[in-house]
Amino acid sequence: MSKSKRFKALVQGETTRLLSQWRAGDQAAFERLWPIVYEELRRLASRYMRSERPDHLLQTTALVHEAYLRLVDQPETSGETRSHFLAVAAQVMRHVLVDYARARARAKRGGGVAPLPLEDVAVISAERADELIAVDAALEGLMAFDLRKGRIFELRHYGGLSVEEAAQVLQVSPATVARDWRMAKAWLRRAITSESHRAV
Repeated sequence: MSKSKRFKALVQGETTRLLSQWRAGDQAAFERLWPIVYEELRRLASRYMRSERPDHLLQTTALVHEAYLRLVDQPETSGETRSHFLAVAAQVMRHVLVDYARARARAKRGGGVAPLPLEDVAVISAERADELIAVDAALEGLMAFDLRKGRIFELRHYGGLSVEEAAQVLQVSPATVARDWRMAKAWLRRAITSESHRAV
């Protein structure tokens, strides 16, 4: 085993151990876990933010911190391994951004300025708010129709998990993940295109 693979295995083992302690009620374990997973969460946040303006460092940091505030209060849903934790974190960040996008959309339509979850930090552009809401609505529809395909899309697209990591989280084969990933993307493209045509 190469040095980098050994290091990765050690980090994953430490992450799993601290997650177990946190789930057992040891809040100090989360404080030790946080520096280990911080860079992973920044990577997830950057995936969300990659279509935004290039100077989005503050926005990415704000998203990670909001995810932290939501995660620290729910150890029972954090998962048991690094992959499970990242899956939960991806879901949390997706919900943070969708909440923010909906608040922006309401304000744009003249519905008043709703409280924003990221302390008024402009984490997403007004143009992308509607797009993010449309993708989220389509994803909810997919999950109602086929939960596994919806979860695979969430894990791969939002969470940045590899095919193998997603397979581990969902306890299916990598071949199943690869096939469902392709089908989920096609389903969502059709759903979003169909909805946009109806809106015209």
